[in-house]
Amino acid sequence: MNSERQKAALDLFEEVCHTHGLSVTPQRVAIYKELIASIDHPSAVVIHKKVRGYLANISLDTVNRTLLKFREIGLARIVESSSKTKNFDANLEPHHHFQCLKCGKIVDFKSEAYDSLSLPEEIAQKFLVTDTIVHLEGICDACRSG
Repeated sequence: MNSERQKAALDLFEEVCHTHGLSVTPQRVAIYKELIASIDHPSAVVIHKKVRGYLANISLDTVNRTLLKFREIGLARIVESSSKTKNFDANLEPHHHFQCLKCGKIVDFKSEAYDSLSLPEEIAQKFLVTDTIVHLEGICDACRSG
């Protein structure tokens, strides 16, 4: 991420935290910086390992609760999958995910067709759908040929 985009993301981070009454702590900033710098949809464990390199006393629980709070206030998404690990995504632009069932790699992709899926009537009548995210699973090229 270039420095201009990182600054814009950090400005948004501060604004959203203040809007939701959250202090902008060094721990939250470090966790958010690692999340936005990542291109591979990290888990709390992965972010914890990185942040712990310069904030030695930060716990995995703090990282996990912070990432879940980021999701709650709209700074991140959880990448849904059949794996037990929660992966996080700071990319808030409309997009979808493919996850390899062998190596676990998660890839972003865009699809206008998926963006405009029509809802089944029984869902449309009972729920207010605020987002449509399609998650595909299969085997990536590297795992198929390896």
